[in-house]
This record gives sequence, C-alpha cells and structure tokens, in this order.
Amino acid sequence: QVQLVESGGGLVQPGGSLKLSCAFSGGIFSIYTMGWYRQAPGKQRELVARITSGGSKNYVDPMQGRFTISRDNAKKTTYLHMNRLKPEDTAVYYCNALATTTSTNYWGQGTQVTVSS
Repeated sequence: QVQLVESGGGLVQPGGSLKLSCAFSGGIFSIYTMGWYRQAPGKQRELVARITSGGSKNYVDPMQGRFTISRDNAKKTTYLHMNRLKPEDTAVYYCNALATTTSTNYWGQGTQVTVSS
C-alpha cells in the first residue's frame, strides 16, 4: 500500500520561502505522476503542480514562476519549493501519487502552510 508523508510546512512571512517534501513508500515510485494540491479554508482542493514519471512539469497559473516541483527517484521524494509566498497561499498542502495506468490515487495527510506577518 502506497503511503505519502508530507513535511516542511509552517508559518512564514509574506515574500518568504518554504520547501515541502513528500516521502513515498510502499510502491514503485518512479512510475507515479506526483502532484501537490492545496486546500484553503472554505475552498475546494486545487492542483498546485504536477510532475510525471518522465519529469514533465505542469503548474497552475498563479503558482507559475513562484513554485517549483521536483522529484528524486532515488530518494522516493517529491519536493515543492515555494518562493515569494503570499497570504493567499495559506492552505493545507497535500501530496498526491497517481498511477496513470490504473488511475489509482493516493493522498498524504497534508501539511499546513500559513503565510502571515
């Protein structure tokens, strides 16, 4: 059973940076498309960024240029580098693993990111 564990969230001032990590276990990491989603209070969960098994990346427009997704297949870890953070980036950030051949999704428990002065 695939398990995802996020870390790296916290409180940061506007304009600051954070790096989130997602540790993967219980499967073959390299075949999964990995993604970061976020959910702000009272809002639906939304895609932030995604990286395929081949390394292709997609970003949602508001995060383009500020956030960078990456993966280390040897460490079975996915990262989200977040720069120039804004108060509206405040949310719980979730890691997602998608097996594209079966459309099976796995989710982490989430990590809170709060951007506030």
